[in-house]
Amino acid sequence: MKKTIAALLLLMASVTAGFGQADTTLRWNLTVQKISNAVYQLTYQTSIPKGWHVYAADEVEGLAGPVSTTADSSVSLQELHINSGIASINDPIFENNSKKVYADQLTIVQTVNLKKQDLGSFKCKLAYELANAENFLSKDTTFRIVLKEGRAADHFKIRLDVDQVPDNTASKSLMAIFILGFLGGIISWWTPCVFPMIPLTVSFFTKKSVNRRKGVINAFIYGGSIFLIYILLSLPFHFINTLNPEFLNNVSTSPTLNIILFVVLLVFAFSFFGFYEITLPARFSTGADKKAGLGNVMGIFFMALTLAIVSFSCTGPILGSLLAGSLSSDAGAMQLTFGMGGFGLALALPFTIFALFPNLLNALPKSGGWLNSVKVVLGFLEVAFAIKFLSQADLTLHWGILKREIFIGIWILIGIGLTAYLAGWIKFKHDSPIKKISWFRRVLTLLVAAFTIYLIPGLTKGPWAQLSLISGFPPPLDYSIYSNGNNKSTAAETESTYGFVVGRDFEIAFNQAKKDKKPLLIDFTGFACVNCRRMEEQVWTDSKVKNMIHDNFIIVSLYVDDKKELPTDQQFTYTTKAGVQKEIVTYGDLYATFETENFGSNSQPLYAIINNEEKLMNGTVGYTPDPAEFLKWLQEGLDKFNKKK
Repeated sequence: MKKTIAALLLLMASVTAGFGQADTTLRWNLTVQKISNAVYQLTYQTSIPKGWHVYAADEVEGLAGPVSTTADSSVSLQELHINSGIASINDPIFENNSKKVYADQLTIVQTVNLKKQDLGSFKCKLAYELANAENFLSKDTTFRIVLKEGRAADHFKIRLDVDQVPDNTASKSLMAIFILGFLGGIISWWTPCVFPMIPLTVSFFTKKSVNRRKGVINAFIYGGSIFLIYILLSLPFHFINTLNPEFLNNVSTSPTLNIILFVVLLVFAFSFFGFYEITLPARFSTGADKKAGLGNVMGIFFMALTLAIVSFSCTGPILGSLLAGSLSSDAGAMQLTFGMGGFGLALALPFTIFALFPNLLNALPKSGGWLNSVKVVLGFLEVAFAIKFLSQADLTLHWGILKREIFIGIWILIGIGLTAYLAGWIKFKHDSPIKKISWFRRVLTLLVAAFTIYLIPGLTKGPWAQLSLISGFPPPLDYSIYSNGNNKSTAAETESTYGFVVGRDFEIAFNQAKKDKKPLLIDFTGFACVNCRRMEEQVWTDSKVKNMIHDNFIIVSLYVDDKKELPTDQQFTYTTKAGVQKEIVTYGDLYATFETENFGSNSQPLYAIINNEEKLMNGTVGYTPDPAEFLKWLQEGLDKFNKKK
C-alpha cells in the first residue's frame, strides 16, 4: 500500500510540478579530458538550487537511475562516479522515509571508451531525479561532446569590425507582401462566396439604418471589422516569433509542411473544380451569426466575422497560397501581419465603397454561372501552387524528382488545361452551358495560351530557358535533367550556370580564398527562397556582375534550409550569444546559426564579403534586384579588401 501511495505521489508531483514553478533544469558544465587516443574522461558539474536535491543511488523504489548516462553506439561508457557529499533527509515525497540525496553541488565523473579512434564527436544523455519538499521531477540533458575540433565549431567566429549598412530590404518586403495580400483580396471579390454578399450586405445597412449617415457609419465599422479580423489572426505568430526568432523560417522551409501544403492545395483545387464542398463546421458560423444580434458595434463586428467564416471555402485557398508562397523570416511575423492586412483591406473595400455610393450597385454584373468559372480558374492556379510546394520539399530533401524541366512541363500541362477550359472545350460539374464566350474570357484565353507557349523553352537548355517572368518559382537552373549533379549542397563546388564556380562548403571556399588571396563572397540562400533564385538568374547573370565575381571573388552558397545531416563527427551543441543551447545536426542548422550569430539576420538572400582573416569588409546586403546597385556593393567590398591587404 505504501508503494502504491508513493507511486501516486510521484505521478501527481511530476504532472503538477511544471505549473507555477521556475525552470528547474540544472545547468551543467561539461569538461572533457583526453586519457589516450581511445579513452576520455567526462566531468559534469552543476549547482543544485536551494531547497532542491538530486537522489543518490539508494533504495528509491520504482525509479530508474537515479543518476544515469547513456550514449550513442559509437562509444561505450564505464561506471560513473559521483564526487560529491551525500546527505540523508526525511523525504516527504516518500512518506518522510530517510533518503540519500545530493544537495548544493554535484560532480559526476565518467570514463568513455571510443570504438573508433578518429571519432570527432558523440551524443550523451545525462538523466537524474530532482525534487524538493513538494515536487518530484525526472530530468535529462543531452550533450553533443566534441572530441576533435573542426571548422564546424569555428563557423561562429567571424569578426565584425565594421558597422552594418542600413538595409531597407525588410521594408520593401513588407510592402511587397502587403500588395500581394491586397491583390489576393481583390481576387476574392469575384468568388461565389463573396460577390453575392456585397449587394446584400450594403442593402442591409442602408435600409436598416435610420438615415443615410448612420448607414455609412455602420458600413465603415463593418469594413473596419473585416480588416481587424484578419490582423488579429496574425497576432499569435508575433508571440511565437518572439520566443523563437527562427520559427517562421523553420516553418516555411519545413519539408513536412511543404508536403502538407501540397496535399491541402490539391484538396482545395478539386473543391474548386466542383467535386466536393469544403466549409468550416456549421457551429462556427452559427455562433458568430447569433452574436451579430448584439449591440450596434459588437453586432456589426460579428457580422464581419460571419462573412470571414462563411467565405472561407473561397478565400482560404487564395490567402493561404499567396502568403505561404511568399512568407519567409525576413521580417518575422510582421510579414504575416502585412499580408493579412492587405487581404483584409481589399476584402473590406467593396462593402465600404458601395455603402458610400449605393447607385454603383447597379453597375455590378449579375450573379450567374461565371462565378463558378472563377472558382475553376482558381482551381487550376491552386494546382500550380501545389506543385511549387512539392518542389520545395524535393529540393530541401534532395529527392531529385521535380527537376526544373519536369516542374515546367507540369505547369505547361496546367496551362493547356486552363486554356482548353477558358475556350469552352472542357467543362466541370457545376458549369452552366456557354452560349457565347465574352470578350473578357477570349482575352484571358489568349493570355493563358501565350503564357503556356512562353514556358516551352524552359524544357530546353538553350539561352531562352531562363524564363525571367517566373524567375524564382521553378527550381534553379542547375537543378536540371541535363546536369550530372544531384543538387547536393554538400558538394565542394558546383560548376555554375552563371559563369563562375559556386562553392558549397565554407571551409573549402575559405581556404581557396586564402590561397588565391581573394575576398570570400558569402551567399546565405535557401532552396525555398524565391528572391534567391531571382538574384541568381537576373543579377548574377548580368555581364558586369558575372565578370566581377569571376575575376575577383571566391563565392560560396550556404543553404540555411538544407535538411541533410552533417557527418556525425561534425555535429555538436552550440551555445548562442543569448545563452540558448542549440543542436547543430544538419547543414541548414549550421549555416542558419552561422548567419544569425555573426550577421544578426535570418533573412535570405543575405550577402557578406570577408577577407582572409575572417573580417567583414563592408555591410551586408539582402535582395538587390538592380544589377548596378549590387555591382556597386561588390566594388566597395573589393576596394576595402585591397586596402587592408
